[in-house]
Amino acid sequence: MASSFNRLFEVSKPIIGMIHVPALPGTPGHALSVDAIIERCLEDGQALKNGGVHGILIENMHDVPYLNRHVGPEITAMMSVIGKEIKYHTQLPCGIQILAGANEPALAAAMAGCLQFIRAEGFVYGHVADEGYMNADAPTLLRKRKSLGADHIYILTDVKKKHASHTITGDVDLLDTAHSAAFFGADGLVITGTFTGKPPDLSGLLELKNAVTIPLIIGSGMTSQNIHRYYNLADAFFVGSFFKVDGKWENRVDEDRVSLFMKQVALLK
Repeated sequence: MASSFNRLFEVSKPIIGMIHVPALPGTPGHALSVDAIIERCLEDGQALKNGGVHGILIENMHDVPYLNRHVGPEITAMMSVIGKEIKYHTQLPCGIQILAGANEPALAAAMAGCLQFIRAEGFVYGHVADEGYMNADAPTLLRKRKSLGADHIYILTDVKKKHASHTITGDVDLLDTAHSAAFFGADGLVITGTFTGKPPDLSGLLELKNAVTIPLIIGSGMTSQNIHRYYNLADAFFVGSFFKVDGKWENRVDEDRVSLFMKQVALLK
């Protein structure tokens, strides 16, 4: 799997930039027209490409407060259109995440948009998130993928995800959770810090790197100052906050910050 994942991006350790989609129709923060939302996403996508990233992940992070698992068809439709436009204009591998834990809608949007992967949360073990209790959905999600003939779409799943309490699975450590996700059919494991912009624990990454056989993706907290400490511990990196103006996730993509990060990565190869 690691080799096929790397072939998707044509590099050994892809840097995947985040596009945080403006608030979509029907959500409390919605303000822009559909055309304006798409145009803004395309501009951010071009800035990421110009800066040198290897792939793009789009996410509806401005749709706060998030629904738990079930989003309206308008969200799935918009994310499908945005994803397809981003992929067409950037010609980069693209994926999608629909918050919160709307993994089946994300899979449908990825299929409609001809995208190559989704980022899924709540794949194994239940946890308490901002949105409330979220049950595990690996069994239904993988059956949905099979029924759609979409086995070519990778499912990259968060393990002990950020912005959540894992007290109810406190007796199941990070490594055991990762093994369970791999056993249940995840195509890659996403490891994060406790909140957006915070890097994961180095000791946990070291343990996972030596114990799992599917790709390991760092999903938060990477900067041009710390990437050298994490580069050899993962197979890929999702980068969001650092690529934005002033390093704040809610801002637009800053092409200069992307270029700076990618220059640091080039020194590590």
